[in-house]
Amino acid sequence: MADVAQHQDEPEDRTAPSTPRVRAGSLLVSATDLTEPTFRRTVVYIIEHTDAGSFGVVLNRISDTSVDAMLPQWSWLAAEPKTLFVGGPVHRSSALCLGTLRVGADITDVPGIRHVDGRVVMIDLDVDPGHIAHYVEGVRIFAGYAGWSAGQLDGELRNDDWMVVSALPTDVLAPAHLDVWARVLRRQPLPMALLATHPIEVERN
Repeated sequence: MADVAQHQDEPEDRTAPSTPRVRAGSLLVSATDLTEPTFRRTVVYIIEHTDAGSFGVVLNRISDTSVDAMLPQWSWLAAEPKTLFVGGPVHRSSALCLGTLRVGADITDVPGIRHVDGRVVMIDLDVDPGHIAHYVEGVRIFAGYAGWSAGQLDGELRNDDWMVVSALPTDVLAPAHLDVWARVLRRQPLPMALLATHPIEVERN
């Protein structure tokens, strides 16, 4: 019954295009047979997709490092858990911040906030978080990102490594205890929704 209610609340994800199109705001959901450890059972939020390449952040890889330990000024605004997430294998020593706007927030001419898609924004970590707080429900900070050079992601899509679906604003700030991979799949139309029941296999060292 919960799944039925979720479909009603999220009509934008009830249907899937016949030809998936990657854009800013898309989610890349790893295929069940993508076993490479970095991206196994991951959900990647695409921030930018152009002819020159694509980049985004993995939404469901939490680290052991608290936001307070690395960027204490942002800790109070960070969504729970207040921990850095591993955005991907590229530039792990750098941080990238996404936030979800409050409903109705107008960020026209607001420095430090860049619109990505819908209510999702990218935030400059060099600005004063106090100037941002009024506009956002919360932020999430990622160490590193996932990147693809020109044509690379298209090749992976042809290889069926990823499923392309729409994101919801709540995906970016999803609590750590949720299985984001399964939740995103569950709200898709059949037969894709059935993939959410795919068992989690124990990885071998």
